[in-house]
Amino acid sequence: MLNLTHPEGLNAEDLHLTRRGVAAALFSGYAAAAVRAEAAPIHTDAAGLVTATVTLAAPDGFALPAYLARPQAPGRFPAVIVASEIFGLHEYIKDVCRRLARLGYVAIAPAFFVRVADPAPIADIDEVIRIVMKAPDPQVMGDVGAALRYLGGQGYVDAGRIAITGFCYGGGVTWLACEQFPQIKAGVAWYGKMVRPAGATDDPNRLWPIERVAMLHAPVLGLYGAKDGLAAGVPAMRQALAAAGKTTSEIIVYPDAGHGFHADYRPSYNAADAADGWSRMLAFFAREGVPPGARA
Repeated sequence: MLNLTHPEGLNAEDLHLTRRGVAAALFSGYAAAAVRAEAAPIHTDAAGLVTATVTLAAPDGFALPAYLARPQAPGRFPAVIVASEIFGLHEYIKDVCRRLARLGYVAIAPAFFVRVADPAPIADIDEVIRIVMKAPDPQVMGDVGAALRYLGGQGYVDAGRIAITGFCYGGGVTWLACEQFPQIKAGVAWYGKMVRPAGATDDPNRLWPIERVAMLHAPVLGLYGAKDGLAAGVPAMRQALAAAGKTTSEIIVYPDAGHGFHADYRPSYNAADAADGWSRMLAFFAREGVPPGARA
């Protein structure tokens, strides 16, 4: 998914990371490489929810852990796959799942990187990147497919109403998943990769959303910050979407936001743009037939 020659939000200066990990000690469970000392991250409690670590049967035979949160109520609920940042399945991603569950979704977040190691407790960003680089895109797509199969087998899930959202690395996963899986009805990509970086050679382990845009099964809402290097790919992606006739997809660029503007535990957090993006995401899901709440 990653390429260090392109601003994918993977350098310390892009993510405003601390390599010391001192602040991380204050916020147990958050990404050690990225938490800010003054952070006051949002915490969503699990009252009225069912939360659990479940196991997904990945195509390669790996038993993939995933965090699941859902309403503690009868009925069949729509589902949202939550694709993580490079820091994996840490407290911020779990909280996003709980936020969605409290609205009336089943939310599930696969731990894409644990075949190698869990990046969340690691304070060295270079080591985090080494771990993430060992997750080939086809393998990650297989993990998304495993999440879809799991959701399809649960009596509390309305399998006809499934969406995906993702942040940073997970934003790229969102674009790719909407290009691959017809079961997904809508995607919201928060500052994810879109275009092949200059100088990148063909590699079957690395897929670039712009080159597969004609395959989109579901519309995608892209949410990007103008101060993020990834925003440089927005014009080309908009042009590719238009050329492919994917007129229900759109990309919003926030002038004052940088990379990671939704991540409330990082210095990049922009509360106003994060709230606006969240509202747009929910409206987009509803527009595409994945509103929250159980069907009667």
